[in-house]
Amino acid sequence: MIAATPQDPAPSGPALDVQNIEVVYSDVVLVLQGVSLVVPQGRMGALLGGNGAGKSTTLKAISGLLGTEDGEVTRGSIRFEGEPIQGRSPDAIVRRGVFQVMEGRRIIEDMTVRENLRMGGYSRARDPGADEYEMVYGYFPRLKERTGLAGYLSGGEQQMLAIGRALMARPKLILLDEPSMGLSPLLVHEVFEIIARINREQGISILLVEQNSRMALSVADAGYIMENGKIVLEGSADELRSNDDVREFYLGQGGDERNFRNLKSYRRRKRWL
Repeated sequence: MIAATPQDPAPSGPALDVQNIEVVYSDVVLVLQGVSLVVPQGRMGALLGGNGAGKSTTLKAISGLLGTEDGEVTRGSIRFEGEPIQGRSPDAIVRRGVFQVMEGRRIIEDMTVRENLRMGGYSRARDPGADEYEMVYGYFPRLKERTGLAGYLSGGEQQMLAIGRALMARPKLILLDEPSMGLSPLLVHEVFEIIARINREQGISILLVEQNSRMALSVADAGYIMENGKIVLEGSADELRSNDDVREFYLGQGGDERNFRNLKSYRRRKRWL
């Protein structure tokens, strides 16, 4: 396990502070409206919601990847450790300590596992050392056993490789986009347990985007629920887990009323709309 670099003073304030951002695509399509969220230093926040809610767009706004899709932050501010990062290039944001693990893993299939891991450290001043590979293998032991091309890994192993590649950059903040996508329930539990360990043991701040709200709230400290490009509800993980609307619409805990006789009352509108 690699200890934190002692010469780096602990910054004050939140790791990530997003305030009232607006995102527009192609100069005309308004995708995000007044989105605000905060991830404290060393904590994990979860951004929850269905397909098309704007979750991935929020991550791309933070990591500087909107430009690849003709998107732009047109209002609001994004600060990392107190410094504005909106408008900076993606590589500058990575060098600042923010690393996004994209939806769908995006590993390089015709490279080996080790070569993929080495790519994760491209932004650093020196090549990764043996202790850094061992750190990754400590969290994902099966990656050490895989010596062939990454394209032959299972879906779960590819997800582990994508997270391990992020660790090689020694990030201060990881943006995780749908890490449970395409994984079996058993693998989802394993991957989320490792994510929680990384957050706890490495002190890396994490913003987790997920549709699996139950699993996300089991590891996060706080959560934000997004619909139609807006944050509609926020609170601690405990508060959201106990909220009746969240339990019904996101955790699948609506109770016995979910039968055809009571379907009309079950489909009541969410109170935040």
